[in-house]
Amino acid sequence: MSAANAVKSDDELAELDIATLLRFGLGEGSRMRTALFGDGAVGAAVVLGRAGVYPRAVAFLAKIVRAGGATYAAGLDEPVPGEDAGGTVRAWLEAGASVRRAVEDDETLARWLSAVAEIMAVRAMVSGTTGGRG
Repeated sequence: MSAANAVKSDDELAELDIATLLRFGLGEGSRMRTALFGDGAVGAAVVLGRAGVYPRAVAFLAKIVRAGGATYAAGLDEPVPGEDAGGTVRAWLEAGASVRRAVEDDETLARWLSAVAEIMAVRAMVSGTTGGRG
């Protein structure tokens, strides 16, 4: 496959099943880790950016996951601002919590959320937008 064929549009990335990528990408030695931190992180950034979520809200959520774990974060009433975005992120957190086997899995999820926040910030900077909720 050529590099030109590997490029995905924002719409294609937004359609990725992030919960499945989290289920199969978090575990130690997972073969899906690259997809999770690659297309999955960009896809999540697209979804959350379209929902109007600020990158700082996702970065804060990463800190919550790092401190309390995926299960704790999944139980939050509003993991990120906005009902629709919060429900989407809760499903992602629940997927991560469902495969959590060790503290390292929470750390991997927190690193992924931090990557999503960074991608969101870069996309906002490049597009000239200021972000959204939270």
